[in-house]
Amino acid sequence: MLMTILIYLVTFIIAALVLFYILGYGYLFNGISKTYLKGKMSANIDDGKFFSANLIATESPVLWEESPKYNKKELPKNITDDLVHSDTASFIVVKDGKLLHEQYWKGYHALSTTNSFSMAKAVTVMLLGKALEEGKIGSLDDKFTGYFEEFKNKAFAENLTLKHLAQMESGLDWDEDYKNPFLPNARAYYGRSLMKATFSRKFKSRPGERFEYQSGSTQLLGFAVRKAVGKPLASYLSEKFWIPMGMEQNATWSTDESGMEKTYCCIHSNARDFGKLGQLFLDNGKAGGQQILNADFIRLMKTPTKHSEEVYGMGLWINNDNPIKHYYFLGLQGQYIIMVPEHQMVIVRTGSYSNLPKTDRGRPDQVKFLVNETVKFFGGNQ
Repeated sequence: MLMTILIYLVTFIIAALVLFYILGYGYLFNGISKTYLKGKMSANIDDGKFFSANLIATESPVLWEESPKYNKKELPKNITDDLVHSDTASFIVVKDGKLLHEQYWKGYHALSTTNSFSMAKAVTVMLLGKALEEGKIGSLDDKFTGYFEEFKNKAFAENLTLKHLAQMESGLDWDEDYKNPFLPNARAYYGRSLMKATFSRKFKSRPGERFEYQSGSTQLLGFAVRKAVGKPLASYLSEKFWIPMGMEQNATWSTDESGMEKTYCCIHSNARDFGKLGQLFLDNGKAGGQQILNADFIRLMKTPTKHSEEVYGMGLWINNDNPIKHYYFLGLQGQYIIMVPEHQMVIVRTGSYSNLPKTDRGRPDQVKFLVNETVKFFGGNQ
């Protein structure tokens, strides 16, 4: 009797596994192996080692110049309490181009690399800007179908432009839900093929009609940019940004099994180098005496769109209605590179904020708090 039950049970499990693969959910087993079997509940800032990746190399590292008041003041209790409560890994403040404050928790340190998550969306748009500057892409208004003809057969897709993808106005049928393992984000994150995960999606509205934040849109943009530059995007990022900016460490960019970068997420770097990306924006695209990224393109990236209700530009979130205006790279679980132009300040926070409140049109409450309180504490003459 027991043997019969075991046979039925094994048969049921095998049938279920086969059915999952037939229905296209085989990636779930990969997800389970990289989360639950590693003691985690979901994607996390330390999971880069579990995925294939392309190298983002640096050559001649340039260390941050430290302010004369570097780490001379302890953070006030309200900031420290917020950072500790939100499982922060790193917190750095750069003011007037110099490292002013640097602090780590939970065993992380200056050399620790963590997952950027969706901060990579802004980096992908930066690569778009560089490809435009170099003439590898003709215009922001280039049609996506000019790069991938198979999209001509999709309803509403014939007018999809690279700008629509960068501004999150593609009209793609993509549910941006990280908690449901059956929805597109999990398939893209844990699946074998980013092309299958994104090219299989249909469109639910005409491009340019409405704003909807979607990882799938940035992944499509990444495919177009990679095709235009004719090389892995990690290599292009290394050549055009990491090396000329003197990044302190090599970084990696997670890929699918084909070697395509997950352009909506997953650049694994350290807080100091994330901070250099922020400083590049404050310096209008200049670093080390070079114009790394066109200043006009940076202006476009940080110009809020009407369809987003003035909170999103191209890859960047924007808060111009706060008394202290700021804009920022934003990633899952509270990865931030925040630029505060009025105070020539960059704030970087990385960590694992699993319950990140976003009550202001998709903008995290913590960002505004950190801006206001950090400027209050460090904003004077330092």
